Amino acid sequence: MSLTETVTLNNGVPMPKLGLGVYKMEEEQEVVRAVQSALDLGYRHLDTASFYGNESGLGRGIRESGVPREELFITTKVWNDEQGYEETLDAFDRSLDRLGLEYLDLYLIHWPVPGKFTETWKAMEKLYREGRVKAIGVCNFMEHHLEELMDEAQVKPVVDQVEFHPRLYQENLLRYCQDRDIHVEAWSPLARGNYFDEPVLQELAARYDKTAAQIILRWHWQLGIIIIPKSSNKDRQKQNADLFDFSLTNDDMEKISALHTGERIGKHPDEFDYFG
Repeated sequence: MSLTETVTLNNGVPMPKLGLGVYKMEEEQEVVRAVQSALDLGYRHLDTASFYGNESGLGRGIRESGVPREELFITTKVWNDEQGYEETLDAFDRSLDRLGLEYLDLYLIHWPVPGKFTETWKAMEKLYREGRVKAIGVCNFMEHHLEELMDEAQVKPVVDQVEFHPRLYQENLLRYCQDRDIHVEAWSPLARGNYFDEPVLQELAARYDKTAAQIILRWHWQLGIIIIPKSSNKDRQKQNADLFDFSLTNDDMEKISALHTGERIGKHPDEFDYFG
């Protein structure tokens, strides 16, 4: 196992299981440095979004790194006020221009905007058929959103990127997606470090000589979840990728899963103010 290990998406495209998220990296030079340090460490999967306002910095970081484009897996997302058929096609062009890329590896619907996301998906299917993006998927979709989407979709989503961490162990959604060959990807897999001091995490960290963050990320890894921890610090990026010299037991996994309380960092998708 290594940083370059991939999962095969339901359309045959390989996607690295571990990547770098760049949410809230707003200063361009910070994004450039974060991208370059991650690529130096061996990361090949980078995740941004139109809403983050840092696509141009990520694109610059890629260009200045010298890493060949074909070695990279780049994700961005269409924001809520960009959704709709023609609007999504225009938003894709803007994202691609800011990134300075000729194609994307993965394009995602950022949130399931009611009355909009099925038309947005039709536009994404067009981009996929044209070869401008290698795979398409969604973020923050619950089971009922996926059902509504797939009632009309011609192309099945490859990924559902959702908030997922031990306090929000979305087991039913995970099983639903696994049964339909949709990979779950976790945003905020470390829940912003809000509960690293949990006794069970501290006990496991001491036993395995790892950090609480590494224990949590290894839990995701063994559940088969794609992870994109955010860090602009090279040492932290290195720690987040140091997951491959230990394995949690089934008992350990159950102890971590038992931390579930339903507590969220972000909003529940059914309670989100899409244009607030």
